Amino acid sequence: MLENEIWGNSIQNWIISILIIVAAIVLVKLISLLSKKVLKPLTDRTKNHLDDIIFYSLEPPIKFAIILLGIWIAIHRLVYPDSFVKVVDNIYRILIVLDITWVFARLFGGLLQVYWGHRDGQNNKMLPIIKRTMLVVVWIIGLVMALSNVGVNISALLGTLGIGGIAFALAAQDTVKNVFGAFTLLTDKPFNIGDTIRFDNFEGTVVDIGIRSTRIMNYDKRIITFPNYKITDSSIINISSEPMRRVVLNLGLTYDTTAKKMKEALELLKAIPKRVENVSSNPADVVAVFTEYSDSALVIMYIYFIEKQGDILGVTSNMNMEILDTFNKAGLDFAFPTRTVYIQNDESEHESKDTGKAPESKVDSLK
Repeated sequence: MLENEIWGNSIQNWIISILIIVAAIVLVKLISLLSKKVLKPLTDRTKNHLDDIIFYSLEPPIKFAIILLGIWIAIHRLVYPDSFVKVVDNIYRILIVLDITWVFARLFGGLLQVYWGHRDGQNNKMLPIIKRTMLVVVWIIGLVMALSNVGVNISALLGTLGIGGIAFALAAQDTVKNVFGAFTLLTDKPFNIGDTIRFDNFEGTVVDIGIRSTRIMNYDKRIITFPNYKITDSSIINISSEPMRRVVLNLGLTYDTTAKKMKEALELLKAIPKRVENVSSNPADVVAVFTEYSDSALVIMYIYFIEKQGDILGVTSNMNMEILDTFNKAGLDFAFPTRTVYIQNDESEHESKDTGKAPESKVDSLK
């Protein structure tokens, strides 16, 4: 019975070929068990990460190579037409090159993960982009070498791919711009996750920087997604990076304020930052000057700086309360819009005609 033939090969040869493939699978299982019980614990005990990376890089490709070898031996024991054998050999050559490429891809990926992934958080955000780019390059090189190994005309193939690549680039130009935008944001670091930024009249807190887009939370607690290239093409103001926040106030005093009282107001304003927490008391950071005579007030320009750790709204409120309290105690009155109306009395006009005196006028100030 074993001498009977199926597709030009005896049943005995078929059984032996199948047993070779089964033996290769059993060998792979034994290697997996050995790796799990012996090799992996050994590499974990060492402080050097290089042996872990080598183990991670070699284990799956070696298992795949053993399976390929078993299938190749099993097939070549049998009798096939030459055309079929040639196809099998070409496929085998391609798979061997791709298996070696797999080793390098895992090796480079492991090196990046260990030696780049331990850096700060912003560099960690760059890791997926760099890793994917590197893997694409490695696999393209491996695929080109595999096709060249079986006699494919690489020059003609690259020419065809070049034309297709141009069409693809035109169709995906926005995606490409976003990817390069992400790379720009993660290398130039105009802001980090958690920073408050302003661009194109929009202000919010950066939540995430992705490959295609950046997510920002506005002051209404809504997440807004912006394409990366739009952010990189805009002027970005990083509010969180400012050492201090500059605040400018224009305070108006009434026109009955004397020069002495005006000088007192200026001195009082320069002393206020010393009494309010998280406001810079450096004399160079405090400006109080009498700037102009407006329509209804004597205007003082007051400039102070809120320190980085201070809450902007809270400190501003505290400063305004301190200014109000200080001016009230000093008897300094804030001005508000006024209008003076001159009313001419008709009776006075008639009287002036009889007596030859100029008519009197009444002044009424409406506030």
